[in-house]
Amino acid sequence: MSLISWNDVPEEKIREDISRKLITGERLMVAQIFLKKGCVVQFHSHESEQITYIVEGLAEFTLPSGKVNVGAGQVLVIPPNVPHGAVALEDTLDMDIFSPIRQDWLTGQDHYLREEG
Repeated sequence: MSLISWNDVPEEKIREDISRKLITGERLMVAQIFLKKGCVVQFHSHESEQITYIVEGLAEFTLPSGKVNVGAGQVLVIPPNVPHGAVALEDTLDMDIFSPIRQDWLTGQDHYLREEG
């Protein structure tokens, strides 16, 4: 068992307009994602189920079914292997939960995040 404060988790700067903090368990990962207005997360997919909770701000997600705006207090559930991307319409704090853990995030192989959209 672990008790962790977000204040003690180092913030990883990925690009000028996106950074994150990560906490992992045995089978689950939670991340605080800090997106500046205009930040583009390129279209991608992964084996992990994803739950995205927008704490502050507004983001437009592109999904196979179309575009959807997700704002503060709203949650988007993305099933495994579903292609998706996003753009921050405002400065946004996004809390993402993944299962299984995103190994590409731990090893820096998350190229879709590191390249400008």
